[in-house]
Amino acid sequence: MRTRKRWLLTLAALISAVSVSAPTTVASAAGRDGTDIKDRLLAIPGMHLIEEQPVDGYRYFVLDYTQPIDHRHPDRGTFQQRLTVLHKSVDRPTVFYTSGYNVSTTPSRSEPTKIIDGNQVSLEYRYFTPSRPVPTDWKKLDIKQAATDQHRIFQALHAVYPKNWIATGGSKGGMTATYYRRFFPHDMNGTVAYVAPNNTDRADSRPYDRFFATVGTPACRTAVGKIEREALLRRDEMVNRYEKWAADNKRTFRLIGNADRAYEVLVTDLVFGFWQYQPAKTACAELPAPTASTDTLWTWIDKVGGFDSYTDQGLEKYQPYYYQAGTQLGEPKYHYPNLRGLLRYPGINNSRSFVPRSIPMPFDRRAMPDVDRWVRQHATRMMFVNGQFDPWNAKHFQLGRGARDSYLYTVPGGNHGSNIAQLKDADRTKATASLLTWAGLPVPAGGRSLVQPPYNTTLDRPQDHRELTLRP
Repeated sequence: MRTRKRWLLTLAALISAVSVSAPTTVASAAGRDGTDIKDRLLAIPGMHLIEEQPVDGYRYFVLDYTQPIDHRHPDRGTFQQRLTVLHKSVDRPTVFYTSGYNVSTTPSRSEPTKIIDGNQVSLEYRYFTPSRPVPTDWKKLDIKQAATDQHRIFQALHAVYPKNWIATGGSKGGMTATYYRRFFPHDMNGTVAYVAPNNTDRADSRPYDRFFATVGTPACRTAVGKIEREALLRRDEMVNRYEKWAADNKRTFRLIGNADRAYEVLVTDLVFGFWQYQPAKTACAELPAPTASTDTLWTWIDKVGGFDSYTDQGLEKYQPYYYQAGTQLGEPKYHYPNLRGLLRYPGINNSRSFVPRSIPMPFDRRAMPDVDRWVRQHATRMMFVNGQFDPWNAKHFQLGRGARDSYLYTVPGGNHGSNIAQLKDADRTKATASLLTWAGLPVPAGGRSLVQPPYNTTLDRPQDHRELTLRP
């Protein structure tokens, strides 16, 4: 969403190390009937093996599954949707993870998977390559079609993994997990949605404007604003350098128009990117001064915003996200009072600028309010974890009187990588206990022992849920 720094920012860690017990050394390779797990998976109609990779303590499979392009009319063509299965044991609970983007084929465990010490099924979101129908009918990319993809995967795998299931994901993945529960509320035994935005009114800039007017300290906010302004005051020099960099790296700007337009979008995204992923405790002290050299300013802008993110090549792989932001999900809208008088292309920073004009993008104003109402009135066994300093927290999901056994947590000073492990002690203990209960597992006596055991450093690398900074 601001998905990959401009929506593509350096990936921050969504998942940190927490596990109830250290992983066992050997995965259970067979089901209760003695059949090898790979054979059981491949016996599912429509399931195909791409590869199996060796992983200590697990079996790891990269697969694809035949899905209808249109679940409302399954006879109108199919496509292959990629997924991975990190197999622990058919007697353990299973986490259903999605980033909302491409699936990583490098094995890793999400935080809920570590906490419950279970299996993990990770699904690539429809229309992210290679899980894209050809020819591509973009009208079939919506939240209900994607939720039905998950539902069919769950139906196919539930017989193999019959214990409790937990849905999870971060940012767009957290949104995806929430939408899945809205349309199929009885599939999962619980949902953990990390840093999930909830843009019910894309025209309302007030929550984001309030956020940027109050986040962090006044000194840090002022310093960020001065850097953004200086970046536009040096516009000609920086754009010339951007054009040379693009030529050297075989990058183009056909979609957005030219390097000058791309640079303006990049600069207006810097404040969002800074608070989204930079560690506030140290990043404010390391901000360059407005008098810094152009080399220093260039390096900082690339770190926070990413020059590649605004090129054709950087935008293309996230096109499905931009399409959804402009048709259903909505996106942040905020103002730039510090840049008054320096903008040449007001209104350019929005999803319509990042999707070819040949693809229509009518906006469905009912989709997000519908999900929001459902969460407030019907959420059951759902957990939302947000970061205090994350701009996406300006519009987050709220729980109403109809919610049952559901919780909203905020990591103090947390950014877009916030998770359960970073919560205050009491919240972390309560959140972990809820997750274990939803997974059908016992809750150990005391709380602190739940969050600090050893974990597998190879599998427990941060999950990739890069979110570009959404443009307003």
